[in-house]
Amino acid sequence: MSLVHLVIVLIVIGVLLWLVNTYIPMDPKIKRILNAVVVIAVVLWLLQVFGVFNSMPDIRVGR
Repeated sequence: MSLVHLVIVLIVIGVLLWLVNTYIPMDPKIKRILNAVVVIAVVLWLLQVFGVFNSMPDIRVGR
């Protein structure tokens, strides 16, 4: 994955999160939880992209 692609994906994720936080009325606690989940998911994805966290494909949910 090229650096340009990576930056574009991060910008799109940031804009989508900003739109959700700005235009969808939610309780502040739910917004904090949503923001934390998105940040954790993005950090895990970045770690996988850079090869630091390679065990992610081994994690299976369900059958």
